[in-house]
Amino acid sequence: MADVLSLKESVVVYLDRSGGFKRLADDCKHLNDPQRTEAVYKFSIRVNPSDLMEIDPLLGDLVLHNPLKATCLFQTVCFLAIKTLSLTEKVDTESQVNVTLNFTHLPPFPEYMLDLSRFPRVYGPMRPVCMEGFVIAMTRVTKYTQGARFLCVNDDCPCSTGFHHIRVHTPGATESATVRNDFTCVICSSQLKEDVKFRVLGDKQLVELIHAKALEALKGNQQSPLRYQSVTVFLRDELCNSMRIGRLYSVLGIPALVHQWPTITWNIEANNIQQSEPKSCCKLPTKFLELLNATASSPWRFSAIAAHCFGLEVAPPGLFNTVKLILLLSLAQTKTNANDTFQYLDLLVVTNDPLILDRLMAHSLRLACHGVRHQASGEMFASLSRDEHGAGAANIHAGSALLATGGICMLGDISCYKKDKLDHIQSVLESHTASVFIPGKKFGEDADQLLSLPVQCSFWAFTDSSQRSGKLDSSALGTVETGPLPLQFSEAFGLVVECRERVGQQAQLAQTLHTLQQAVHPGILNYPLCWEFSTQDYTELVSYARDLQVELLPAAKTLIHGYYMASRRARTQSQGVKISLSSIKLLISLAEAHCKLSLRTKVLEEDAVIAVLLCENAVTLKHGASTLFLPPEPTFPSDVGEADGLHKRDMMLDELHQSILRFTYTYAPGADTYITEE
Repeated sequence: MADVLSLKESVVVYLDRSGGFKRLADDCKHLNDPQRTEAVYKFSIRVNPSDLMEIDPLLGDLVLHNPLKATCLFQTVCFLAIKTLSLTEKVDTESQVNVTLNFTHLPPFPEYMLDLSRFPRVYGPMRPVCMEGFVIAMTRVTKYTQGARFLCVNDDCPCSTGFHHIRVHTPGATESATVRNDFTCVICSSQLKEDVKFRVLGDKQLVELIHAKALEALKGNQQSPLRYQSVTVFLRDELCNSMRIGRLYSVLGIPALVHQWPTITWNIEANNIQQSEPKSCCKLPTKFLELLNATASSPWRFSAIAAHCFGLEVAPPGLFNTVKLILLLSLAQTKTNANDTFQYLDLLVVTNDPLILDRLMAHSLRLACHGVRHQASGEMFASLSRDEHGAGAANIHAGSALLATGGICMLGDISCYKKDKLDHIQSVLESHTASVFIPGKKFGEDADQLLSLPVQCSFWAFTDSSQRSGKLDSSALGTVETGPLPLQFSEAFGLVVECRERVGQQAQLAQTLHTLQQAVHPGILNYPLCWEFSTQDYTELVSYARDLQVELLPAAKTLIHGYYMASRRARTQSQGVKISLSSIKLLISLAEAHCKLSLRTKVLEEDAVIAVLLCENAVTLKHGASTLFLPPEPTFPSDVGEADGLHKRDMMLDELHQSILRFTYTYAPGADTYITEE
C-alpha cells in the first residue's frame, strides 16, 4: 500500500512539472458544455520516459513494462485532481475517467526495438515497443466503442443508477470485450444492461506494415529465402488518417493478442507515429569527387562522363548515352520535399532493342530509394478486400505505383498493355492521382464512395518501335513511330526519347562482344576508360544528388521562359500544335535534375540548355521538327569516349546554345529585354 501511495505521489509530481495538470484543466473546460453528456471522458497524457526515470525509477519502470497498471495510477490521480480542483461536475466516479498514455519516445535499447522480420509469435508482456515498416494496405476510418455504461436490472440495487459499471476499450481488446449482454453486477450478481444513449464511439483504422527489406524484392533483385509477413496496426481516435500507403513510418505501440474465436491474431495498438525518411548518403564517393575536380572547367562534362560510364554491366560504353543520362536525371529528381510536394520525372523510351533497354532500366531501378518493377499480372494502383478483423470495412491494398511512393515505378514494355489499362495509366499520369471505387453495398455502407489516392512516383516505360501501328506514312518530319501507342498517351509522359544508336553490324557486334565478356567474366570491364565506377558508387552519387537543395538562377529562368514562349508560338503557327503549360514544369524539372546530377546548388544557364535540348527533342518526336533544328542526339552530339570528345561536345553544345537564343529572339518578341546577347 505504501508503494502504491508513493507511486501516486510521483505521478502528481510528474504531472505538475510536465504541465499535465494544466492540460487536464483545459480538457475539462470543453466538458462543461451542457449539450455534451457522456458516460466516459477520454484524457490523453503525454509521457516522457526519461523524465519519469529522473523523478521515480520505479514509476518509469512500471510505465515501460506494465503500461496497463501504470494507466490505472494515472487514472486515479487525474480523478482526484478533477474532484479536488472542481474542474467539472460531470465526472462522478473514477471509472468515467478514461486515461491513455501517449509515449514521446522509448529508450534507445534493443529490448524496445521490434524487428518486423523477426517479431515474436508467442504470448509476451504487453509493453511498448518501437518498429519501422512500410504501409502496404489500410482500411477506411470506421467506428468502435470507446466506452459504455451498464446498469443493473435489479431496481433495488444501487448500481441500477449512476456510473458504477463502465466498460472502456483497452489495447488488444475486441468489440465484444467492451459491449456484451452477459455481464453481471458485482453487488447483486444480476444481469447488466447497457444504457445505449451513453455509448461513446471513437474512430478506428487498420494499417498493414511490412519490413522495408520486403520491398527490395520488388526491384527485381535476387530474393532472399526469408519470408516477410505483414503486421496489422490499430490506429485509434486522433491517430487515424496519420499514415499513407507507400510511406515508411516509425510506430511506437503495444503488442497484443486479439482473440477472435477460433483464431488468435498478433497485432499492434499504435501509441505514437512518426514518418521516417530513407537514410541518404551524406558523403560523395571518392572517385566521383576526383571526377568533379577534374571536370570543374566545364558545367557539362561531369554528367556526361557519369552517363557514359553508367550501366556498363548491361551495355558497352557509347551506347544509350542519352537514355542513361535521363535515367540518372530521373533518379536525382524523384523526391518528396519537406513541404510534401513531390518532384517527378516520367520517361518513355522508343527503341528497337527492348531487351537491352529493359535490362538497363532494371539496373537503374536498383539505385532508387524506392523502386518497384511492375508485373503484368499484378495490380498497378490499388485493389480492395474485406477487412478480416471484424470491422467488415474495405481494405485498400497498394499496387505497384503506390508501393513505389517517393521512388520509381518501372512499367516495362508498355506496348503489351491493353487499351483499358493504357487509358487508366494515362489518366494517372495526367493527374498523379488514382481513383478507387468502393461499393457501399458490398462493404456494409449506405452509399458508394470514390476515393482519390495521390500517386507520388516517377514512371519509366518503353515501347518497341518495330511494332508498327499501321498508320499511314503522312506524319510530320521528325516524328517517331511509337507502335500501337496513341499520341495522347505519349503526351501524358512529357519526356519521350528515341534510342538512335549506331545502326548496322558495328553496334550489334559491340553489344554481342560485351554480352559474351560479361557472361564469361562478370564484372570485369575490358574498355580503355579513364574512369571506372561501381554500382555502389552510383548509388551513393544518386543518393547524395537527390538531397541537394537547388536554386534557379535568373539566367536559367529567363532562358527557359524565352524558349517556352518561342516554341509555343512557333509550333502553333507552323503545325497547329498547342504546347501545354506542363512543358515549362518539365523544363524546370530537367534543369534542376541536371544541376543536382552535376553536384551543384545553383541552376545555371547551361543546365537550362540541357533541359531545352531534351524537351525540344521530345516534342519533335511527338509532333515533328520545328525551325529549331537539332541533331539526332542533341545532348551527345559527339562520342565522348574519344580523346577530344568532351571538348568537341562542349563546342557543339555552345553552338546549340546560340541556336536556342536565335530561335527565342525570332519567335518571342521582346526576348532581347530578358536574355543577354552572347
